[in-house]
Amino acid sequence: MSLSSHSVSTESSCILGVMPKLWNETIEAHRRAVRDAILETTWALVAEQGLRSVTMSQIAERTGIGRATLYKYFPDVEAMLLAWHERQITRHLEYLAEVRDQAGGAVERLEAVLEAYALISHGRYSHEHPGPELAALLHRGMHVTEAQQQVHDMIDDLLTEAASTGDVRGDIATDELASYCLYALGAASRLPSEAAVRRIVSVTLDGLRPHADSLCTAGVGSSPLRFASRLSACSARTGEVASREMHYTIGSPLLLAHTAACRVTVPVSRACTIPESA
Repeated sequence: MSLSSHSVSTESSCILGVMPKLWNETIEAHRRAVRDAILETTWALVAEQGLRSVTMSQIAERTGIGRATLYKYFPDVEAMLLAWHERQITRHLEYLAEVRDQAGGAVERLEAVLEAYALISHGRYSHEHPGPELAALLHRGMHVTEAQQQVHDMIDDLLTEAASTGDVRGDIATDELASYCLYALGAASRLPSEAAVRRIVSVTLDGLRPHADSLCTAGVGSSPLRFASRLSACSARTGEVASREMHYTIGSPLLLAHTAACRVTVPVSRACTIPESA
């Protein structure tokens, strides 16, 4: 076999090896496009006419495909709506992960994710739910429960990270705080504006911030210097002058904090009293 013939043969083999891959990718892209068109059309029709008024024939006609083709993708209207909702949830989870990864420190990431979640909840219920019957249908699938757990775990991880630096209260488990966030921000779905949503986010964040008593509880058994550092950080966050020097009355239920501006006496619960062995 000549060199030119061998080259042509090799080139042909390469082309034949690539063509099926390109062909399969083209077919798959076409199927995704048709599926997306079906889902968007179905949602638009349901939003216009209501859940019980939409038929498979209407969807096929509006999408521009035959009924036989439509049935190859979905068996009925409810299956299309559930697929549409699952796709929306997947996009929301991807967006929350993107917001989390773009922010700076632990607190910034937590605040960004909570605000994004609240705005998603607000937009979802304001624009995506034509009625309670449809809402009940969309939320009965396992994909909803799984997505809620993923969001809960994401917030829990962010809370754990922020708590490790003293930026989130340590007297309540982060798992419970994550549930608190989700329930509190669920109110965003009924608020009239995005400004109102941001206000409820601010209120929710206030509930996460450490207080003097919770910082004391978290500091039981730790050294006086670490204990003082925690309270100083709390004072700075609440707008007080940060303490320059901290004094302890060992075995006493009072912690005396001297600031540059004034002398502040902070009561500490008996459970937070620093033992003399600390």
